[in-house]
Amino acid sequence: MKKIQNYINGQFLSALSKNYKNNSSPITGKIYSKFPDSDHEDIDKAVMAAKKAFPKWKSLGKKGRYNLLMSLADMLDENFDKFVEAESYDNGKPEWIARSVDIPRVSENFRFFATASLHFSSECHEMDGKAFNYTIREPIGVAGCISPWNLPIYLLTWKIAPALAAGNTVVAKPSEITPMTAYLFSKIVHKSNIPKGVINIVHGLGEKAGEALTKHPDVPVISFTGGSNTGKKININCASLFKKLSLELGGKNPSIIFNDANFNEALNISLKSAFSNQGQICLCGSRIFVQSKIYNKFKTAFVEKTKKLTVGNPKNKVDLGAIVSKAHMNKIINYIQLAQDEGGTILTGGNRIRFEGDLREGYFIEPTVIENLDYKCIVNQEEIFGPVVTIMPFENEDDVIKMANATKYGLSASIFTSNVSKAHRMSSKINSGIIWINSWMMRDLRIPFGGMKDSGIGREGGFNSLRFFTETKNICVKI
Repeated sequence: MKKIQNYINGQFLSALSKNYKNNSSPITGKIYSKFPDSDHEDIDKAVMAAKKAFPKWKSLGKKGRYNLLMSLADMLDENFDKFVEAESYDNGKPEWIARSVDIPRVSENFRFFATASLHFSSECHEMDGKAFNYTIREPIGVAGCISPWNLPIYLLTWKIAPALAAGNTVVAKPSEITPMTAYLFSKIVHKSNIPKGVINIVHGLGEKAGEALTKHPDVPVISFTGGSNTGKKININCASLFKKLSLELGGKNPSIIFNDANFNEALNISLKSAFSNQGQICLCGSRIFVQSKIYNKFKTAFVEKTKKLTVGNPKNKVDLGAIVSKAHMNKIINYIQLAQDEGGTILTGGNRIRFEGDLREGYFIEPTVIENLDYKCIVNQEEIFGPVVTIMPFENEDDVIKMANATKYGLSASIFTSNVSKAHRMSSKINSGIIWINSWMMRDLRIPFGGMKDSGIGREGGFNSLRFFTETKNICVKI
């Protein structure tokens, strides 16, 4: 059985405790590898290595770091197919999604931020001939990067790349649920010319290794993507040490379809936003609001299309693969039962799927659509993070704004209308960090990414990421 190892100071190591945890594939439900059960001692070792490597990495300068990161990106592309297969088997997503979405972003993250760092400019302020101020941005030191299980290597490199490009060294803690591609990444880093200690990857449980990283006094900056409850704990850990903190957390995102929307466009995009990656994307549209005039027509068409979605072996061209873990599958099923207890009607789906053969113990759920729930009910308030959507009618703009803003989350929203004025008017009133008009998941790496309310703190993406991973220093020169 394959044993995943930590990567610390250019070496592959087991946890100091020598303990390991089992890692299963959600496709088969069977254990196929083990990862180190790391704790604070392993984090200490990794932080020490990163701290020691920091001065040399910083002194390389932007161009020196650029050259090394671009070379690393090329090496990652050379291992593209290995990443695709590993991500699908470890996470459960269809291979075609890993091939078209996740893995292309791995090398792109490094190329984008390495290039962006060369164009990261400073400011100068002249004081009427008396003095001038110039502002520089300096790397902070050791950056702690904690990534989730839904887009494992995609989001791990989304954090590591800007941290390194800005001149920091990194201690990363990937999700313990999907550790494999982070391990493959470390093996490629080992073969690269990145100096030892610059990138360190420590595997383990969030409550042990992750918490130790957020509490470490020599890690002044933390970037975390994951659940809002975990984000609250990290916020508490970081507050007393005045750490710089970025939290990209959960979402309960509305898809709003007006009577005047392009019907087929709204239908197809809403379907994609509901069930992509088994609904396990923080940006998925899990609450669908449809204006009353077209509600029945839209509902009928949406349910018909949902019934045609295929679920199965991720190696095949299926629409949905496996749910990431048994515990998460059971959580989703419990929410579906809760929806019925709250008076909801299951229009389609709602059940675990049992296949024959190797997939018999896999974690598969039918894509599920639920009607007749109050917008304030638990199922419409809490993040399910699975292939489950609710659908509700609304009468007018004020009506849907009230319902859309009724949750504690504020990550994203999609608005479908042919009226440009209405689109702008609605966008200004929806409390979300990202608004898509007649679209969903159109991502530009330059834009600020993040949410409002319980969906997070701060913004990453483009120069926002480079600003986050640097400290501002103003220097005043008297003339």
